[in-house]
Amino acid sequence: MNPARHPSGRGRDHALASIDLAYPFTGHWLVQNSPANRVPSHGTPAFATAHAIDLVPVTDSGHTAPITLNSLVRPEPADRFPGFGRPILAPVEGVVVAVHDSQPDHPAYRGLPSLGYALTQHRRQAAGWTALAGNHVLIDSGGIIVALCHLQEGSIQVTRGRKLRTGDALARCGNSGNSTEPHVHIQAMDDPDITRANAVRLTFNGSLPGNGQVIYVDETHCTH
Repeated sequence: MNPARHPSGRGRDHALASIDLAYPFTGHWLVQNSPANRVPSHGTPAFATAHAIDLVPVTDSGHTAPITLNSLVRPEPADRFPGFGRPILAPVEGVVVAVHDSQPDHPAYRGLPSLGYALTQHRRQAAGWTALAGNHVLIDSGGIIVALCHLQEGSIQVTRGRKLRTGDALARCGNSGNSTEPHVHIQAMDDPDITRANAVRLTFNGSLPGNGQVIYVDETHCTH
């Protein structure tokens, strides 16, 4: 899929630029922190995240791991969640320009543990974007960079310089970086250098889902 570029060029204001993506997965996924509901979608324009979106893998009935008494009082193993390790696919044609695959997947945090985790947010922000993104892949599609973040440690199947087609296998869904439960964070930007990048608007198959929507993608609709 071809990105729509603003004529101002890379490194300048891309408020009017956008890129249309395919969903980078199959199965059922829950939409969170969507720019369809607010911009900046994650509460801050920092690190070119103003138009980023989070997609959480869920069961066929649209649920994540059941909440138990233990969930409310202590961290949970990431592999308890239905989407941990689920395949992540390339959402667009392009060239891999960066790969990071060495951060461990940490436990998930809900209930009281999530409050404690939130208090450590400033330390991750101070450590920079990689500490927030965790394991990630950056894809250059015609000058717009698409980032897929929070990938499972050791699961990335591509290397820098690899040419991708939409639907190619990339990695697996993980819980690395700034993540309270396994999910994939997707953002688009106008520069691979996060310190200079501006956020770029994104859509999926021509539209943008809102918070709480459950997306279902059948394997037959993946492009290879």
